[in-house]
Amino acid sequence: MTAQAEHTPPEGIDWGQIIASIEAMEPADAMAMTPGSGTEKLVADFPELGRVVVTDVPIDGPGGPVPARAYRAPAASGTGFVWAHGGAFIAGHLDMDEAHWVALALATRGISVLSVDYRKCLNGVRFPAPSDDLLAAWRWAVAHADDLGTAPDRLQLGGASAGANLAAGVTKRLRDGAGPMPASLVLVYPLVHAELPPRSDELVAALAAVELVVDFPPEAVRQLNLIFTGGEAGLADPYAFAGNGDVSGQPPTYILNSEADQLRASGEAYADQLRSAGVEVKVEFEPGTQHGHVNEPYSEGGQRSLERIAAWLAPR
Repeated sequence: MTAQAEHTPPEGIDWGQIIASIEAMEPADAMAMTPGSGTEKLVADFPELGRVVVTDVPIDGPGGPVPARAYRAPAASGTGFVWAHGGAFIAGHLDMDEAHWVALALATRGISVLSVDYRKCLNGVRFPAPSDDLLAAWRWAVAHADDLGTAPDRLQLGGASAGANLAAGVTKRLRDGAGPMPASLVLVYPLVHAELPPRSDELVAALAAVELVVDFPPEAVRQLNLIFTGGEAGLADPYAFAGNGDVSGQPPTYILNSEADQLRASGEAYADQLRSAGVEVKVEFEPGTQHGHVNEPYSEGGQRSLERIAAWLAPR
C-alpha cells in the first residue's frame, strides 16, 4: 500500500474568509446547520423506535450544564454506550440524526445510550472545553450506570467525526488517571490528527470515483483544527488529537470510516498506531458512503453502519 502526497486545496476558495465566518457564528446558527428528521417522522417510518424511553439528563460540567439524553428500551441487554455527535467542532446538537436517530436505533437493539452535547468552538470557546464536557458526561454515566440499566464496567464510549475526536481524547485522559476506562471505544469517521496523514492508494481511488458532497482538504482541516485548539501550540496536544504521543493502553477500539472521505486517512492511520502499540483494533469502511453517513437514517450505508456499531457494542 503506497501512500500518496496530499492534494492541493481547490483554487478559488478563500479559506480565511470561510473560517472568519465560522468564528463569527452564534451557537443557534451552528445548530441550524444540522437539522434532524424529528422523532415523529422517525417513529412513523421506523415504528420500533417508539418503544424507546428518552429522558433529558442534567449533568453539571465545568463550564455549566452539559446537555444529554438517556435512551432505554424495554428489552435492555445491560450494555451501555456514551455517544457524542459530530459537527466539525462548531456545529451539531442532540436533535440531529447523528445523535438522536443513532441513539434511538441502538436502544431498540438493547443498548442503553447516553447521547451527549458539548460546547462548540465559537465565540472564543476552545479546547479543552468540549473535551471537559464529554469527560464530565462520562463520569456521570459511570456514577449513574444503574440509572442507565448497565454497570460501570459495561459502559463503552464513542463518537462520530468531531465527537470521535473528543471520545478518543477523553479515553487517553482516562488512561492517564482522569477516571475509569471504557470497556471499548467506537470511532466513526474520526479526525484524530492535527494534519491529515497521507492517503492510501485505495482512498485516492475512492475519492476520485465520486463527487464529494462534503470535502475536507488538508488546509480546511488545519484551519478547523486551529479553531478547535485556539492556536498552533494546541495542535501538538495528545488529548486534543489522540494521534499525538503515546497511544498504548487503550481499550479495544472499533474504527468505522466512510469509503470516500478525506478523514478516512486519519482513521486508518490511527488504527495502525493502535495496532503497533498492542491495542486490539478493528477498522472498516462502509462501502458507497461519504463523510457523515450515520447522520442519514434513510440511507443504506447509514443503516448498515448502525448494524456494525451495534454488533461491536453487543456483550463481548
